[in-house]
Amino acid sequence: MVAMELSVLPPSIGRVKISDLIPTEGLPSNSYKVSVSILTQSLAQYSAVIVELPPGDAALLRASLESARLYFHQQGFEKNNNPTDTTEWCRTSGYYADPQLLQETYDYRPGLTPLETEPDRSPELSPSALPDIFCILGKAARCVLDAVSYSLSLRSCSFNEILDNVPLRNQEVSSSVLSVCCHSRPSFVAGPQEGQTAIFPIDYEHQVDKTLVTVVKPDKPGLQIKDLNGQWVLGDSNLGPQEVMVYPGLALYQATAGYVGPALHRTDVAVENNLYGRCSIAFKLMPKSMASLSCNEMQAAGYGVEAQFQNSIPVSDFMQRSHPIDQMFIRNNVKSMPNEGQNDSLKSSTKKKRETSSSQKSLPPSKRLRLEAQRVLKEKVMEIAEKKGLKMKFCRLGPCEDHIRTSNGPCNNIRTALGWPPTVPFVHPHDLPNKAKIAFLEAYEPGWSTSRQNVENGSP
Repeated sequence: MVAMELSVLPPSIGRVKISDLIPTEGLPSNSYKVSVSILTQSLAQYSAVIVELPPGDAALLRASLESARLYFHQQGFEKNNNPTDTTEWCRTSGYYADPQLLQETYDYRPGLTPLETEPDRSPELSPSALPDIFCILGKAARCVLDAVSYSLSLRSCSFNEILDNVPLRNQEVSSSVLSVCCHSRPSFVAGPQEGQTAIFPIDYEHQVDKTLVTVVKPDKPGLQIKDLNGQWVLGDSNLGPQEVMVYPGLALYQATAGYVGPALHRTDVAVENNLYGRCSIAFKLMPKSMASLSCNEMQAAGYGVEAQFQNSIPVSDFMQRSHPIDQMFIRNNVKSMPNEGQNDSLKSSTKKKRETSSSQKSLPPSKRLRLEAQRVLKEKVMEIAEKKGLKMKFCRLGPCEDHIRTSNGPCNNIRTALGWPPTVPFVHPHDLPNKAKIAFLEAYEPGWSTSRQNVENGSP
């Protein structure tokens, strides 16, 4: 089992009441402004915030967690339909298991998951109260999203165009999903894999949701979040009975041009000395599948938008695309969310950012070719690996130059499986020399550089 370094207890993850985040007509109340400020600072520092729900909602949530424990406890091992096809991200429903992660999940998706069966069919067991929990946590997620929008000085409901209808129309299927999870249930661990050691994916310690916002309620601590300083903090260490943890995902990062960083998280999967393992309920607020993620609202509000965010991305493409965390994000470099006092300075710097963008556009063709090669290479490497079902683990440039000289080096098997060109070091794409980047692409797409040069020169 993967050994994880000890996480530290979070000293000051922000706490807000959901009742204070509900937007109202007219001027914002003091409690709303204070709550948005706390939320903004907590997301910037910890990529998470703790939200207090009303007593009635919290009681129903606790009852549903208890039902989830019993559901997974009586679940057998014959089912294992873990969805791996990224094109089916908005079609997951029902029970599936991932023995490699010691995790079981029941996905409830309105419009797709039948909780009431036909009279002549035997009833399918499921955790209780899922439609009600979906509504409760969905409202909380949208309130947090509206508060983020307010903190960025965006228009009210600026994300509504990429969200599901409320309520859903006839024949619509929800893009958002309620996932009831169980980690390390002792009988599940001992049953099908008794005597075996769990092996986790290379990227296990840096998980990130492709959501706008995720709302989580666990029955015991175990969810760790990486803070601004690169330390793992136990985010749910002291949740109250009415509290849930909320954190942003990759879709919100994309829609805000990187100003709201996604939460890097992991779950402590050590087997607990109890009957049920660790259960949690997570609502994942997703953009609807037919929408596109763009930063038009950010640009309209006066923010500088970097080149990687300037083109809108269809949600279906975004969900199927791989997002290697070690290449895309270094947590300390993610732009922090601005507070209200910083918005004016951000807007006043827009002209300068646009001038910088213009200067980038006027780069010489050879430089643009190398930058484009670097971008395409990152996507190409992960695409090839994903199609072949491979987990990527890159070497550093120095050691890897020695690896490729030996047939039995640690890189050899994965390089062979990928069809990696023999003369190109197996390293992070951004570490590759410029000539090697282009050489790699030429190996897979002969004539690539020539076609790009034709585009630069305006030739057909």
